[in-house]
Amino acid sequence: MDKETLQNAYAHCQQLARSHYENFPVASRLLPKKLRLPIAVIYTFAREADDLADEGDASPDERLAALDAFSDQLDAIGRSEVMQEPVFIALADVIEKHHLPLSLFHDLLTAFKSDIRKQRYQDFGEVIQYCRHSANPIGRLLLHLDDSANEQNLAYSDMICTSLQLINFLQDIHQDLVENNRIYLPQDELQQFGVSEEDIRNRVTRPATQNLLRFQIQRAHKLMQSGAPLGKILKGRLGLEIRMIIMGGSRVLYKLNRQADNIFSRPRLNKADMVWILWKAIRAK
Repeated sequence: MDKETLQNAYAHCQQLARSHYENFPVASRLLPKKLRLPIAVIYTFAREADDLADEGDASPDERLAALDAFSDQLDAIGRSEVMQEPVFIALADVIEKHHLPLSLFHDLLTAFKSDIRKQRYQDFGEVIQYCRHSANPIGRLLLHLDDSANEQNLAYSDMICTSLQLINFLQDIHQDLVENNRIYLPQDELQQFGVSEEDIRNRVTRPATQNLLRFQIQRAHKLMQSGAPLGKILKGRLGLEIRMIIMGGSRVLYKLNRQADNIFSRPRLNKADMVWILWKAIRAK
């Protein structure tokens, strides 16, 4: 692979990573410089695969076929074949340089395929299994990039990433149902709290829906706090970035909890929130 082609592939990934709004940092300038490009590449792979699962007018079978093609490209990287598409050119370079497990990228594709095949989750165990594929690989890849992927750190990372995924679900409860016919809240818990799908579809805020949301918020918060020691274990700029992600997730949970009269509104982090997050992250060192 010639140098210019590789540079262009990395530039493509950087541009896409910067163009998407996220409540949580993507390839933040707080990260060590050596990690920014690899993380932007990983994000681009995940973003493009996610778009295959959700965007456009393709049929479910066409979407699954497109994701299968992504799987084939990963397998080709494993065989050291020459890639043609920018995201895979850059990804192959990142995987080779940092010895990243291909299985974690396949896990991400498993989650995107699940979004096509599965729209309801019977219990929290099924939700956790989804998070194991959809969110946890990102944290694990970050630890591999940092050469800090020991058993304890991976366990902490999984708890943080699972919490972040649950927070994302809580921000988009109504949107996921009306746009994609998906409900990530466990069906048995909807029944337990007396909340129906029509309550979600019609954005009904009443004691039952409020109690259900508070239950979900408390669980996500406990998971986040269980993984929080990772932010102190990892040193330097990466540790600060992890603490900011933890504080960012906690801030979103705080805002969700305060939206008692409008639980289906997606909270956004503003400049004041970001100052609070940075201050808390520095103090938590």
